[in-house]
Amino acid sequence: MTENEKKVYDCFKELNIEYESYQHKAVFTVEDADELYMDIPGQHCKNLFLRNQKNKDIHYLLVLDDSKKADLKKVADQIGSTKFTFEKPEVLYESLGLTPGSVSPFGLINNTAKDVIVLLDKSAIVGDRICFHPNVNTATVSLSVLDFKKFLDWCGNKVVLVEV
Repeated sequence: MTENEKKVYDCFKELNIEYESYQHKAVFTVEDADELYMDIPGQHCKNLFLRNQKNKDIHYLLVLDDSKKADLKKVADQIGSTKFTFEKPEVLYESLGLTPGSVSPFGLINNTAKDVIVLLDKSAIVGDRICFHPNVNTATVSLSVLDFKKFLDWCGNKVVLVEV
């Protein structure tokens, strides 16, 4: 277990968050995850690390239903931002301590500046459970949506609900 993954489980323990963890081979895309044929309960999500294109000074973590294709222009318009672009892997690592393929809201644990804004797709949080990587792409955790919201509150980053 990596230190980054351990931080997630330690945080869950501190916050009294119950979860189920599923180990698997490394996956880098939704398509890779679909090929696992694992029955993990909950809404599976994809997470995109973005920045505003014009000023390049605001970072966003877009969390959405894994079956959706993100219309980044539409999401940017909803929050009054300039066009989005994907951020470089080096900045992802500096901001969230993550590498491509392991992007997850749990990376917010490493965002001590609290400067990454979470854009949360409303349709991703309508069920009972939600699933993410625990900061590594060789595992998936399933937790209640209520516990996920508790985690986001604990992190202290700004969260904006959007429709993707």
